[in-house]
Amino acid sequence: MSVAYLAVLLFSLAGMVILDYRLSLFFRADPVRASVVTLTGLVFFTAWDLMGISLGIFSRGDTGFMTGLLVAPELPVEELFFLGFLSYLTMNLYQLMDRRLRTGTFLPADASTEGNAVS
Repeated sequence: MSVAYLAVLLFSLAGMVILDYRLSLFFRADPVRASVVTLTGLVFFTAWDLMGISLGIFSRGDTGFMTGLLVAPELPVEELFFLGFLSYLTMNLYQLMDRRLRTGTFLPADASTEGNAVS
């Protein structure tokens, strides 16, 4: 039993939170809408996984990097964190690219561009 994979997922999730906060992308821009979208994505992809598991398409596999804790047969707890991360990453990227196409910059409208090398 190891928490390596879960730790990497949490570290990556923390990176998404930092980007979201710094650039006002998703949760910082509209927390209620972001919560609904993320929860919807999490529920959809969890149902997708459960359907794949029931059809014998998906299986957990053996690895020493995971905790071994299961939410359901063949559904490790890390999968829920991964699906949440995937939804969050997708929406951050969508918001970032939408902003870039609309304004020509990655920075939020209220950010000072002075001394900022992100644009």
